[in-house]
Amino acid sequence: MEGSIVESPHMIKPVDKIPDTLPILPLRETVVFPETVTPLAVGQERSVKLIDDVLHKDKMIGLATIRNPEVETAGPDDIFEVGTAAIIHKMLKVPDGSLRILVQGIKRIKIVKYTMADPYLVARVEPLEDRIDRTKEVEALSRNLQNVFTKIIGLVPYLPEELQMAASNVDDPSALCYLIASAIKINTDEKQELLEETDVEKRLRKLTVILTRELEVFELGSKIQSDVQSEMDKNQREYFLRQQMKAIQEELGEVDEIAAEVNELRGQIDELQLPEEVDRQARRELDRLAKMQPAAAEYSVIRTYLDWILTIPWNKSTEDILDITRAQEILDEDHYDLEKVKNRILEYLSVAKLKKDLAGPILCFVGPPGVGKTSLGHSIARALGRKFIRISVGGVRDEAEIRGHRRTYIGAMPGTIIRAIRDAESNNPVFAIDEMDKLGADFRGDPSSALLEVLDPEQHFSYRDHYLDLPFDLSKVLFIATANMLDPIPPALRDRMEVIELSGYTEEEKLHIARKYLIAKQTKANGLGAKRISFNNKAILKIIQDYTREAGLRNIEREIGSVCRKVAREIAEGKKGKFKIDEKAVEKYLGKKRYFSEAKRMTSEPGVATGLAWTTSGGDIIFIEATSMHGAGALTLTGQLGDVMKESAQAALSWVRTHSDELGIPEDYFQKHDIHVHVPAGAVPKDGPSAGVTMTTALASLAIGKSVASNVGMTGEVTLSGKVLPIGGLKEKVLAARRAGLDTIILPRENERDLDDVPEHLRKTMTFIPVDEVNEVLKAALMDGSVKAKAKRSVSGKKPAGARKAVSGKKASSISTKKSSARPARSTRKTGAGKASTLKKAASSAKTGTSAAKTGNRRKPAAGK
Repeated sequence: MEGSIVESPHMIKPVDKIPDTLPILPLRETVVFPETVTPLAVGQERSVKLIDDVLHKDKMIGLATIRNPEVETAGPDDIFEVGTAAIIHKMLKVPDGSLRILVQGIKRIKIVKYTMADPYLVARVEPLEDRIDRTKEVEALSRNLQNVFTKIIGLVPYLPEELQMAASNVDDPSALCYLIASAIKINTDEKQELLEETDVEKRLRKLTVILTRELEVFELGSKIQSDVQSEMDKNQREYFLRQQMKAIQEELGEVDEIAAEVNELRGQIDELQLPEEVDRQARRELDRLAKMQPAAAEYSVIRTYLDWILTIPWNKSTEDILDITRAQEILDEDHYDLEKVKNRILEYLSVAKLKKDLAGPILCFVGPPGVGKTSLGHSIARALGRKFIRISVGGVRDEAEIRGHRRTYIGAMPGTIIRAIRDAESNNPVFAIDEMDKLGADFRGDPSSALLEVLDPEQHFSYRDHYLDLPFDLSKVLFIATANMLDPIPPALRDRMEVIELSGYTEEEKLHIARKYLIAKQTKANGLGAKRISFNNKAILKIIQDYTREAGLRNIEREIGSVCRKVAREIAEGKKGKFKIDEKAVEKYLGKKRYFSEAKRMTSEPGVATGLAWTTSGGDIIFIEATSMHGAGALTLTGQLGDVMKESAQAALSWVRTHSDELGIPEDYFQKHDIHVHVPAGAVPKDGPSAGVTMTTALASLAIGKSVASNVGMTGEVTLSGKVLPIGGLKEKVLAARRAGLDTIILPRENERDLDDVPEHLRKTMTFIPVDEVNEVLKAALMDGSVKAKAKRSVSGKKPAGARKAVSGKKASSISTKKSSARPARSTRKTGAGKASTLKKAASSAKTGTSAAKTGNRRKPAAGK
């Protein structure tokens, strides 16, 4: 127990001398100052014994504060060295065995050494004298301290006004410090610091700082209390005035606006026939609103919450149109090709029609930008007769963006899911969630985890938004997710979705789409029509081949729109007639061609091979260059390659060096030459496990001195034993090869089954060479002319009529530069012939071909699959 009893100076009995040895009573969170009277509670057994012994002697003890109040039984090391010698004036025994004593501080002491620790602490002490100079500054500090203390007494209820009189009657600055420090509630460490300070002027300054701080706190508290009281008085006054106004309105027959608003809300709740739990919560909040004044802070919160409950379509649905034929017509009308996606949608409609259960699947469309992932959602909604809504979660890092904020936060609102459902005005829309692979996560939460409940068919029938805190049935919603890449989507989220991959489009498909959709859209958007402008097929193909290089359609549409805008300007300037856009007009409006077929130019010299790569924007081709210079066999890799591609280069070099004899490479070639492998476009990071065969071919081409056929693209990873491993993204890579003018693809044999995903017209106009080992890759690629044409793979798996013979599917023997070595014959096909200028030419090219090749004195390769 801590407190203060103030006595006038004449009550303090003078003591001539402090004994050299005093029993020490440890104090917990209490500091006793000289010339003050303080009540203390004594409870420990050893402390009780100390008091009993002292009362039978001179009644003088030493009082010292414990450093750490958590210590139960304080030892010499746990007690501050500076304390106060005091006399016990009164003692009272309490029934629980403890004592209450009243002590009077006499003088400050310093504990020199403890002489006894049992049964209680006894120490040898010496008195501490104050150092004081009676200067004007000390006098000023004393008066200022009295003024501040007087202000505090006026603000603090627990300080009696008598203290003001007592403080003003104290002339001794040291005694004034002790009186004020013992009266106010400040930190124990600060009291101990004041006690230990021997310089009275410094002690006055420290206490002035402490009192000034306390005064600011008390003044702020008083201001807060005054403001609160004023606000309460204002509210009470407004309440009485409103009650009087209510009585006056009743007398005049006027309607109470609050009551009218509550009755209107109650009528809306009755009319909507909400689910039981929602209805109960809405009526509970409405009752709270009716008892609340509009000026209350929570009034607007409850009113907004009720508005959200009343605007969400809890029971409002659109009727599905389960007409399979009509749905197929709509899908075909809106999108060219995409048969796999269309079939999946028609399967869903068929199952829903038979089961009469409209629970929707979670479809995830994965593919490069511009292939029509989001627009598919519009078509599905139109085919079903449902409303369509979409949100984008790209870059979302806050979980509350998905699940909403708690109503305790200022500006809280529901998450994007509930907001989108509200905007759709239906509980069964087609809901597109775009950019699923671009979700983020930080200290605010993980949005992908919040989406688990949204997209989980086993959970989303009772989805709870943090703001509403009410279950909403999402099972009727047909969710469609889109992403450019599948890997960034968390596995738990991916497991709840049915993934449908959309690859890029071929040139023929782009031509169809541009002719059927894009031109009509852009001519209308630019104020033109079919009577003012027309595009021929050659013009469209020129835009596709020379001005764009993408898997999707966005840039094609932009270029068509650019042509239309330039034509619109000429028409606006007064030019008459119909504009017929041909190849020359395209170059006139769009400028010089931007993309070139580099394969023939790049592979004209030994050491360069064309590889196929997969990117988030679809497939692409990469050139791998190798060169050598005199050196000691070092390998240099450049082009911002990732670890996987660096390892592929090391493995490729090791294989080529291991088979130097079989390839006809001089024994000391690699000992006398440094090898440099480079992948152009070094500003773009490159990595992936499908460049092994390309690097091996480039190194072998360099060492042998033979160029790689310019019409050949290849993909696959190699092992040190020469095995060709399978890869992914074959369709995207084939489409990239076709865009680049390549007509022959070397691929791992295990990927042969993936050719079913390649469009049929590409399978007919391109050559695919499946291989098992690197020897077969080199046989097909390292030739003086074009690669010998292979039997093209048809949809049925049979060899079509007029197909050329394929490279042997068996393990190929090693090749050599000697005349007696086996060498595949040349094809009659021209390099890059697979790129047709029109659809008609592309279709007719599938019917041509030679059935045999010259063999001469070379060994004829066996027939492939």
